[in-house]
Amino acid sequence: MPDTGYLLAVLVIVFSITFALRAIPFAVLKPLRRSHLVRTLAVWMPGGILAILAATSLHTSIDDDGAALYAVIAVAVTAAVHLGFGRRTLLSVGIGTGVYVVLLNLL
Repeated sequence: MPDTGYLLAVLVIVFSITFALRAIPFAVLKPLRRSHLVRTLAVWMPGGILAILAATSLHTSIDDDGAALYAVIAVAVTAAVHLGFGRRTLLSVGIGTGVYVVLLNLL
């Protein structure tokens, strides 16, 4: 069994690393708020997430011809809703997913 001093040293090191890892983001947050890069990412990130979602949807449905067509239709609906209703990501993804599910199950 290790000495008490050894265990305390390990606990102090673990505590210090954990505390530092949790405190660093707050220390860096203030300069990042003024960053041009962060503001640009905030504008482009939702579209990027939708593009990744669309690519993943299309990639998984390539094997089935009908499903691929339905996925393309759902992606188009998702993009149209996203651009037409004020870039509301949750709304567009929800409606696009609903369209895809309805097309798969009804047709």
